[in-house]
Amino acid sequence: MTTMTKLGISTSFTGIDFDKYSSKVSEFVKEFSSRANKKGQFLNWVNLPQEQLKRVDEIYSLAEKLKSQTGAEKLSVLGIGGSKHTVEHMLSINGLNVNQDKILFYSDVDSASLERYLYRLGDVTKSNYLIASKSGSTFETKDGFLRVLKMVENEYKAKGYSNYQELANKHFIAVTDGNAEKSELRRTSNENGWLGDLYIHDDVGGRFSAFDDHALFTLAYAGMAKSDMEKMLEAAQTVSELSLSDELSDALKEGIFWADAVLNGISTSVHQYMGSIFENTVYWHAQMQNESVKDTLKQVAKVPDAMHHSAEAHFNPANKYAFALTTPKDNGVCRENAESYVDALKKSYESMGAFFNESVETSSMGLTPEAAGAMTQLRAFATVYQEIVYKIMTNKSFPEVLDSVLQPHVEYYKKNLKGGVVVPGRIS
Repeated sequence: MTTMTKLGISTSFTGIDFDKYSSKVSEFVKEFSSRANKKGQFLNWVNLPQEQLKRVDEIYSLAEKLKSQTGAEKLSVLGIGGSKHTVEHMLSINGLNVNQDKILFYSDVDSASLERYLYRLGDVTKSNYLIASKSGSTFETKDGFLRVLKMVENEYKAKGYSNYQELANKHFIAVTDGNAEKSELRRTSNENGWLGDLYIHDDVGGRFSAFDDHALFTLAYAGMAKSDMEKMLEAAQTVSELSLSDELSDALKEGIFWADAVLNGISTSVHQYMGSIFENTVYWHAQMQNESVKDTLKQVAKVPDAMHHSAEAHFNPANKYAFALTTPKDNGVCRENAESYVDALKKSYESMGAFFNESVETSSMGLTPEAAGAMTQLRAFATVYQEIVYKIMTNKSFPEVLDSVLQPHVEYYKKNLKGGVVVPGRIS
């Protein structure tokens, strides 16, 4: 039994010759290793799981303290991008917040969406609020939390409390840069006496932050057992160690798989996830694809939903694809039909081109903690390895910082947003 199998992940690949890349494995790994955990390389997520293991007790203590000082059982997460999608992904694959009533999310800026959020929320004093933003000045997040903070103040004021501002601020906790000089949100937290210190660690991009404080705090708040969180983090760290060893790891295989497709002229590829466990994984993985690979042609979807409207194109011989399929290992009443369905998909995809299948161990309504940690860290490594493999195989020079961890083009809309048409965080 391999280490990955012990962690609850098993993969199989067809239609790709890894021998073509075997002589370059050490070079791929060396390039990654030379950058991992180095300042300014945005790869500090590599060893983040082992660092977070040291803080599990602190994170659980903060979650309990926030609940006890307000009596609120709900938690609203206000953040966008990686501050939201990583949390949604982690909750779902760990089988938490299945009714979507314990943890709520708000990441919009329009009035209809705000009304819908408030309708689900009910009494604003019956929820606590996690505000996640590295800089603390993210337009969308700031706009939302300033509105909600004002609403909580007004609700306490309407109930006759003279210390309504103090009571309102007890409901809030910030996840942001630890340096108040860098983060407006940290300054707000300090000035208003918000609880505790949660951080978005330096050199950890949002889409790579599934093990950062905003995700772990929310998992703790939602009821994840402390021992399960520790198992999840340990599994993720094991994947990091395997992925930086001088061997053809699962993460490197996945990176090679996607790079090989591009090298063979395949412009469109598909990664499908089977079942509701992965509904939010799809959003997170799509973010990873668009921001890191910077290719909007890759399709990331949930099946069975996506099969009927995509099969006609996927199995048309005129189209050339590379396929991946992630499936939960079924141990329940649906096992026979589920396995039959997966087998049909595997046979169909294998006949159409390069394909890899990933099976992940389940427990109740989610994955095992080990599989959740391992699969999540695999995605991050495979994404970066895809760039490294492609550049080395095409003899392209490497930039100072890898393209897959930066997102310079998002600044285009941000520059227009700062043009004075709207005021960030304005209460209108």
